[in-house]
Amino acid sequence: MIQPHAGGPPDEGLLEEFADLARSAGATVAAVLTARIDRPNAAMLIGSGKLEEVKAAAEATGADLILINHPLSPGQERNLERELKRRVVDRTGLILDIFAQRAHSHDGKLQVELAQLKHMATRLVRGWTHLERQRGGSIGLRGPGETQLETDRRLLQKRLEQLQKRLEKVEVQRTQMRRARMRSEMPRVALVGYTNAGKSTLFNAMTGAEAYTADQLFATLDPTVRRIELSGGNVVLADTVGFVRDLPHELVAAFRSTLSEAREADLLIHLVDAADPLRDERIAQVDAVLKDIGAGDLPQLLVFNKIDKLGGGEGDEPVQPRLDRPAEGRMRVWLSARDGRGLELLREGLAEALELRHVSGELRLPPQAARLRARLHELGAVRAEDHDEHGWVINVDLALADAQRLFVQAHGEVLRPLLPPEESDDAA
Repeated sequence: MIQPHAGGPPDEGLLEEFADLARSAGATVAAVLTARIDRPNAAMLIGSGKLEEVKAAAEATGADLILINHPLSPGQERNLERELKRRVVDRTGLILDIFAQRAHSHDGKLQVELAQLKHMATRLVRGWTHLERQRGGSIGLRGPGETQLETDRRLLQKRLEQLQKRLEKVEVQRTQMRRARMRSEMPRVALVGYTNAGKSTLFNAMTGAEAYTADQLFATLDPTVRRIELSGGNVVLADTVGFVRDLPHELVAAFRSTLSEAREADLLIHLVDAADPLRDERIAQVDAVLKDIGAGDLPQLLVFNKIDKLGGGEGDEPVQPRLDRPAEGRMRVWLSARDGRGLELLREGLAEALELRHVSGELRLPPQAARLRARLHELGAVRAEDHDEHGWVINVDLALADAQRLFVQAHGEVLRPLLPPEESDDAA
């Protein structure tokens, strides 16, 4: 495993993350080498001296795969494999391999294959460039070589077009499902965060689902959606793929439909590993990816997970769950999804962030308001009901947001809830 760096000591956090990526892909790390690169070698990225060092380490450890934590051009990859006589995989290829292992749903597999083929396209086409040196009188370079190159290009392009069409159909289905959830008028919340922050563990704790969890990077690729109950009403919660620094552009593009769960949410739960010494960097990196997919302006609730791993020193008090409401910036919740401590604070923070206030009281509906009565039953807002010759008398308890929407539908104007006397005075 090679970690290139430019000047100064190598980034230990980046090195450890790459080792985790390798282990997540099923590789065993036999040796780790760092390579200072002030001027990248156009042919092989690393210099001849470092190349000999890598070759000796591979021979000594019996390694049959060389992983490089840096994007490689097709030519560099080919040259390194020829010199080292071993497979060489760069950061993008490694992440693509992990995604290929983790995708289980039909659309997830399609998206991974699309990303792999786009990545392969440059290597296939450029790998055949020796067959393109055909000019008039180029003896020995006519005929079958050109046919082979054009055939490969055509087959690859045809497969890419097939995948694109299938994914477009999947996107139509996803859009229809999202529209159905929007018609249900339930707020949508998406779990986002750096990979291995504990999103699936928190999702299972909040919903009672059984999403796959493991202490590895990219344990979850396929989004899962469940409904959860809060004090102010129901919301839809979606678990999404984890982010990582320098996420390959092929993956961002291919998983755009999956990441739309985050892009079209009303609120993002930005989950952070509280015990990660680089947590501030992780927050910035996730925010950068959110900006790339068009979700950078969405409101966020910062949730610091794994507080059970904090304060582990002798005599240290265990960190307690808490809900912080700073005057400026994002609301913060500190919890442990694994132990279940702080989940109620998260529910409280969600209801507050989504403004899920409730209104309750007695409502009289005339006979012609049967549709409104049915809608109240659909929302689960009816606590008691009676009827007489004038219609229905219903005792309701529902979220203020639902009440606002129903009032607009019934009267065409916005409901202005009564404010406490002191707030009314301030508003005046």
